[in-house]
Amino acid sequence: MINPRAIAMSVFFGIVVSTHGLEGQSLSQYRNFQLGANLASVSTLAGVAPAEAQTIHQRPAVLQDLEWRPSHWVSGSVLPSTDPVEKMAFSFYNDQLFRVVVDYGQERTDGMTDADMIAAISGTYGVASKRTTGRTAPRVVSQLEIESGAVLARWGDAEHAVALYRTALYGTQFRLIVTETRLYDLARKAAAQSTRLDAQEAPRREVDRQNKEIKDGRVAKEKARITNKAALRP
Repeated sequence: MINPRAIAMSVFFGIVVSTHGLEGQSLSQYRNFQLGANLASVSTLAGVAPAEAQTIHQRPAVLQDLEWRPSHWVSGSVLPSTDPVEKMAFSFYNDQLFRVVVDYGQERTDGMTDADMIAAISGTYGVASKRTTGRTAPRVVSQLEIESGAVLARWGDAEHAVALYRTALYGTQFRLIVTETRLYDLARKAAAQSTRLDAQEAPRREVDRQNKEIKDGRVAKEKARITNKAALRP
C-alpha cells in the first residue's frame, strides 16, 4: 500500500533540495527572494507586474503588499506542478522587502506531521530553536502572526526571524513567515503612526468633504439654472 505521508514528504523534500541545494541558505531570503530587495526585482522574479502591488499606507512611509500564486502547472508542460507553495505575500517598507509569508497548499502537504515540516524547513535554514506551541515572541507580535496559528518552530538571528506555523486557514495547513526584523519594526511603527494621523485628521477631512459637497451642489444648481433659463419658453 502506498503511504500518502511518504509521498507528501518526498514531494516536499524534493522541492527543498532542488530549489536550494543541500547547503541550505541564508536567513535573509526565501528561495530566490532576498529580504531588502525592491518591489521591481521581486515582481520580476515572481512574474507579477509591480502595478499589482497594493499600497497600504503612504505616510510617514510607503507600505505595500504584493501577492503571488505560483502556477499549478510546470511551465511549458502539461504536467501539474509539485511545488508545495500555494501562495506567497511580500510586504515592503519604502520599497524594501521586509517580510515574506508563504502558505503551503494542503494538497501538497497532506499527511505530513509537524515534525516532517520542521525537518524540511531545517534542511534550508538549519537547526530550529526550541520548539514552542505558543504565540509569543521576544518582540512585538503582529496581528498577522497571531492569526497564523500555533508556532511550531523558529529560526533566526539578531537581524532575521523565520517561523513555521500550523494554520487553520482554508486550503492551507502550514505557513512560513520570513522577516527582516529592523525593517519590520520600522514598518510597524510607520503603520501605527499612519493610523494615528488618519484618526487625528478625520474631523478635518469630514468638514472638507461636507464643504465640497455643498460647493458642488451650488455649482450644479447654477449650471441647471443657466441651462433652464435659456431654454424656458413660458
